[in-house]
Amino acid sequence: ASFTISLHKVDNTTVVIKLRPGVSPSCQIRIKNVFRSDLKIKPGENVTFTFTCSTPEKYFIMEIQKNIDCVSGPCPFGDVHLYPPGLPRLNRTYSWDVKASTKAGLELKFSTPWLRQIEPGETCPDSISYNISSCIDEATVNIGTFCRNGSVSRIKLLGGAVMSLHLPWHSLLTTSGFNIANRASIKRLCIIESTLKGESSITLMSPNYPLGFPEDELMTWQFVIPSNMRASVFFHNYSLSNCERKEERVEYYIPGSPSNPEVFKLSDSQPANIAGSFNMSLQGCDQDAQNPGILRLLFQVVVQPPQVDENVTHLVDLSKEKNMTVTIHSEGWPSQIPLMSEPICLICKDPRTCDRVLTLTSGAVYRISFLCKDLSRLRITAEKGIGCTDIRWCQRKIYSLSVPKAITRLPIRLHKFIWKLLATDLINVEITSPSLKLQQHVPEQRCNTSYSYSIVSATPETELNVGVFCPGGSIEKIQMRNNITISLKTFGKGFINESVPQDLKMSFVPHIKDECTFTVSPNPKAKVYLQTPNWPYGLPPYVSISWFIAVPSKQTARLGFSKDRMGIACETGRAYVNIKEETPGAEETVRREDELLPQPRNMHHSFWVNISNCKPVDKTQLTLQFWVTFADKQIDLGIILAVVAGAGVLTAIGLTVCCVKKKKKKTQNPMVGVYNANVNTQMPGKKGLFGKGRQNNESHVYAVIDDAVVYGHLLKESNGLVSPEVDVYRPFDGPIGSLPPSPPPFSFKKDIKRSSNTEEEPPPLTDTDQDTYTFSHQKSGQSKDNGDANEKDKGDTSVPLLESKEQDGLVE
Repeated sequence: ASFTISLHKVDNTTVVIKLRPGVSPSCQIRIKNVFRSDLKIKPGENVTFTFTCSTPEKYFIMEIQKNIDCVSGPCPFGDVHLYPPGLPRLNRTYSWDVKASTKAGLELKFSTPWLRQIEPGETCPDSISYNISSCIDEATVNIGTFCRNGSVSRIKLLGGAVMSLHLPWHSLLTTSGFNIANRASIKRLCIIESTLKGESSITLMSPNYPLGFPEDELMTWQFVIPSNMRASVFFHNYSLSNCERKEERVEYYIPGSPSNPEVFKLSDSQPANIAGSFNMSLQGCDQDAQNPGILRLLFQVVVQPPQVDENVTHLVDLSKEKNMTVTIHSEGWPSQIPLMSEPICLICKDPRTCDRVLTLTSGAVYRISFLCKDLSRLRITAEKGIGCTDIRWCQRKIYSLSVPKAITRLPIRLHKFIWKLLATDLINVEITSPSLKLQQHVPEQRCNTSYSYSIVSATPETELNVGVFCPGGSIEKIQMRNNITISLKTFGKGFINESVPQDLKMSFVPHIKDECTFTVSPNPKAKVYLQTPNWPYGLPPYVSISWFIAVPSKQTARLGFSKDRMGIACETGRAYVNIKEETPGAEETVRREDELLPQPRNMHHSFWVNISNCKPVDKTQLTLQFWVTFADKQIDLGIILAVVAGAGVLTAIGLTVCCVKKKKKKTQNPMVGVYNANVNTQMPGKKGLFGKGRQNNESHVYAVIDDAVVYGHLLKESNGLVSPEVDVYRPFDGPIGSLPPSPPPFSFKKDIKRSSNTEEEPPPLTDTDQDTYTFSHQKSGQSKDNGDANEKDKGDTSVPLLESKEQDGLVE
């Protein structure tokens, strides 16, 4: 297809067709029989041409430039048309260069749907964009780049302007979308008007952004907003130049304000909750010629309806707190910044000081309010520091690590509360949970509570992630070295203000040997899983961790490891697992990294588990997990069988002795080892059973001793008991005393006193103190087996068996 472009000389328009940058000239322009890669048509020329390819839009672009002189002649005010018609379908740029006096103002008025300013490098969804520049003397200032569908309705410029419209080859747009009007001098670089009809959010930038705003210049943004709406201004990115004179500032003109204009620094929180329309101006300064710096600004204006509870204030009393900050922010802050197009939630310290993020510090009382439709999108992050430099002043003090009521009473969900515990090298931190105890979050035993604690021990060189813990476990106490950071993090909506109990306590203690020590008191019915810190990345080299597991006296613990080996090889030093019960004489179980870990075993007393790391040869570090269960103590089956067997042997021996005795009694009189029938035996301490004295009876004389009835050697196998001595007859040659031999009592009351007075009767022994020593005797003629049992004691009694040693002739 052929194209004909005819330009009138009075239109002062030039058309240029040229190759796109970086494209090979495989397609050319043909004018009659001449082939060329570019074409320039000047005012007053008429050119007909064709392309040598069917898709010229892939190879060529077109520029249409129109010059408008408003200095030497009248300006063609009114709508700006796309001229000339009948152009080929190429990517094209229309440019209008308007020259005007600096004493006059130039206004660009845009038809709906108006314009939206974008950042440099950003593209428009429909690929249609406008670029506006201002020309002052020889300098050109880039006012900005805009897309269609926005809020910018007018731009007023001082002096000349260059307006560009970029259209893609497939665009069917036939009008420029703006007109030019003449206005009086605006006495500033430009005025950008934005009309916001309802709830919305817009982003605007200073001229030349991200480069510097012109030196000592002034510009204004006019915001046209319905009176029933509220507007807030937020500066997201700015920088300041180096001023020699004046000061860079922002001025607000707010209708009805008693202090117009209101002046703010760019570093200040900007006004919020503004009712209706207002103006905002940016003022530069005289810059340092040697080091001017850059003044630039990117900001956001949010328009929203007034909130129902905008007059409701919440008291936050931090007057008694120390070293604490409370930050109220949107969800995901600071890593995720809400999109500027999203509905905004504002936190206000007063009706005009509001922001998306508000930080409160300890030592003051605040009254805050919220401009937010949905408070569930807000979060609270708080941080508190506790330090100790001298153990003498802080050793006995116990700190409560609980969320203050000033925070829990707010209608905002707590996201995280961080305690930073700082101490010197010789002071360590002890964390206790007396009532709730702590559970370590492990794959086999996950936390399902509404909040958890993340504990990190840090030094300038290393950081040890002790683990994640939640309430309702078995860990009573954790002792740690170095500086500690404890982060309480909430999950879901379960952490409802003051309804969740917290009992975490902290104190400073003297130096401990290990990097970390846990004290564990498990529930007797629970299976407890414990694992080394820094899971799953492993313990740092040369770190030692200990666990003390308390075992109740009536229970037995069973200890087992989740894998067979430590799984590392040491380059320097050795890695050890030590297990030892806390009882005198207990043996210690030690395993190195090249040995198998102990098999599951029973622990009858409270015990220690220590894991010490070496420097591994590769990046794989030491990670170990072990478990503990409890069961009631039971008597060992082997002991029961041994006792039963021993009782059986004793019973058999007793029956054998009894049978032999019965047989001998029938054929032999008197029996071996039996005192004469005329002598009665007595219980120790009883008086009056012997009628005769020692010299007047023959109780010390044995009738006969038969070796066949000596069975004492049969008791030698009775479970290690000492075998009794076998009685052997020896003639008695010593002096005869007044008392018969009496076996020494095994026990008697300590309050029984020896007495030399034979007439005084000692206190009688109770049943529990009596040791029954029976000396069998047999009267002549008695041959029944039960004769001894029915025989009554006869004979004289004289002195008690336990007589004073003052008596002479005591026979041992």
